[in-house]
Amino acid sequence: MKERIVNDLKEAMKAQDKELLAVIRMVKGAISLEEINTKKELTDNEIISIVAKQIKTRKESIEDFKKGNRQDLIDQANREIEILSKYMPEQLSLDEVNKIIDDLFDELKPTSMADMGKVMASAKEKLNGQADMSYVSKIIREKLN
Repeated sequence: MKERIVNDLKEAMKAQDKELLAVIRMVKGAISLEEINTKKELTDNEIISIVAKQIKTRKESIEDFKKGNRQDLIDQANREIEILSKYMPEQLSLDEVNKIIDDLFDELKPTSMADMGKVMASAKEKLNGQADMSYVSKIIREKLN
């Protein structure tokens, strides 16, 4: 995954695509920072988590830009999300996510909201980068209630 990002960075430099270059440099910087902080080389799953965090940040920014009526910034954030999405695994459908959550409930047999953390940890492990975790959290919360 990291190698793919570096190769894409080189291609963006050759093509002189400033926007693509800026987004890839930002991701590469976030990965490097995390490697420095953890003092180890990141796995593909950890890199996917970083990319997912970058996408989430932009989605939150879009909400703020809508409040400020800044269509130019909304468009830019959407383009950045599109670029970042290339590094994410294919997203599961809602039915597939629900089935995985049902399987987790059968396996873990949670009884109350006190088990939310245990269920979410397992869900994050199985769905890493393949589903919106805020949606997953909402489903689990509803099932526990």
